Amino acid sequence: MTLAFWSVLIAAFLPYATLAFAKWSRDYDNRDPRAWLATQGGLRRRADYAHRNHLEAFPFFAAAVLIGAFTHVPQVWLDRLALAFIALRIAYTVAYLADRPSLRSLVWTAAYGCCVALFVMAGLAG
Repeated sequence: MTLAFWSVLIAAFLPYATLAFAKWSRDYDNRDPRAWLATQGGLRRRADYAHRNHLEAFPFFAAAVLIGAFTHVPQVWLDRLALAFIALRIAYTVAYLADRPSLRSLVWTAAYGCCVALFVMAGLAG
């Protein structure tokens, strides 16, 4: 399996890492987790929002990697852009948890750009 494909697996786990962080509490209510999360503030709320954004970003990234692979984008570029996406999404999470909204938006844009670049390369290759 290629690095790009492993990156898709890693991206699939990112939402649950942030969610676990959001739920790590003695008073966590597993009977109604969404309602409990809705009452949280600060760091827990930001972790939950990062979780949601990871879920939103995943399909676009996975599609970009798969379409890039199917259209024979050079493997070195698939791997580089996929790994850059993962690194940027981790940085995004750190910026979100640290309550740095401008940095978070900048990093989000760069990660999105990795996906766009994969689609453009796929269009040029196909």
